[in-house]
Amino acid sequence: MRILLAEDDPLLGDALRAGLRQAGCQVDWVRDGAAAERELRAEPYAAAVLDLGLPRRDGLDVLASVRRAGVTLPVLVLTARDAVPDRIRGLDLGADDYVVKPVDLDELAARLRALVRRAHGQADATLHAGSVALDPAARTVTRDAAPVSLSTREFDLLHALMLDAGRVLSREQLEQRLYGWGAEVDSNAVEVHVHHLRRKLGAGLIQTVRGVGYLLSADGGGA
Repeated sequence: MRILLAEDDPLLGDALRAGLRQAGCQVDWVRDGAAAERELRAEPYAAAVLDLGLPRRDGLDVLASVRRAGVTLPVLVLTARDAVPDRIRGLDLGADDYVVKPVDLDELAARLRALVRRAHGQADATLHAGSVALDPAARTVTRDAAPVSLSTREFDLLHALMLDAGRVLSREQLEQRLYGWGAEVDSNAVEVHVHHLRRKLGAGLIQTVRGVGYLLSADGGGA
């Protein structure tokens, strides 16, 4: 999943980006509030990690502004402000979760997975489609309880489709969810990954909606 990280401390930001990448996230990192607001308004992130003490614009101002603009993605506030009134204000302005520094990277990744899961209406930590099961935390996939080996991109694509099972996603939407800044994307990358997933998990799992995009049915399409 693609995450926006807004943190101005270079050492902490680098550690957070590395840790989230290790957990399987694509991370775009900005270092001030103005840049954070711009990205949150423009890019389709799965979630955001937002520091409050940002230069140029305070994190709470950013949060309030993007919520007024209708941006609904999950936002996890990361801050050194541990006073209860500060936490209450952040939650009331639209934060979905709140973590006080210093933060454990495994906990941060788990909280983000939970936020994204709930935002997509998924109650179970493991996603299911027919005989296919995907565990975002362990980054494993099984079919009929047997493990299936997927590349990083194949796993991320399947994860994106399973989060929005029953909804058609265009190639552009999938590319935006799979690739962060500066990534080189071949024109047929999504098609190639879909082909590999069908070969490994069953031809009926992912349907092509001609001229629109791809659809993964909640029942797995006979997978």
